Amino acid sequence: MGTMGEELVRRMAAGDGDAFARFYDRYSPLVYPLILRIVRDRTDAADVLQDVFWETWRSATTYDPARGTPEAWVVTRARTRAIDRVRSVRRRSETFVAPLDEAIAAAPSETGGDAADRASDRSVVTGALGRLPGPQREVLELAYYGGLTQTEIAERIKQPLGTVKTRMRLGLERLREMMKR
Repeated sequence: MGTMGEELVRRMAAGDGDAFARFYDRYSPLVYPLILRIVRDRTDAADVLQDVFWETWRSATTYDPARGTPEAWVVTRARTRAIDRVRSVRRRSETFVAPLDEAIAAAPSETGGDAADRASDRSVVTGALGRLPGPQREVLELAYYGGLTQTEIAERIKQPLGTVKTRMRLGLERLREMMKR
């Protein structure tokens, strides 16, 4: 038997609305802060959150536990949809996203075992990011939280594209090493 999250997704695939409600209650505290940190607007974040969970309901039959946990599945969808929203807004307004307001992006209290574990993991990753050299941390944060491509990052920080790619690769390698410990 799989985890509680896998069971909920299996039941959602069978059309169980109660399972969907429980899935939402369990994982929305995990993904909402991520979405908010990326889109930086509460209204947009709420819209993206709704889209993400509607998508999980519709595509529950495609979930494959061999490819990752339900947490990874929903977080990946949330991150992708949030970045899509940022890019869409940017194209419409032709302006960059405002600087991150840490007070707005503060995570609400986590509920549920898996979400609490993910919050702990998030703090470990945040701590590891903090130990990276500034230039590596900057490009990774712009890519992950800002939704920028490597080319956009190079333009933003006024560095050659090759430098940005190298910083990202080195930063990811260091993060990987720190996370193994």
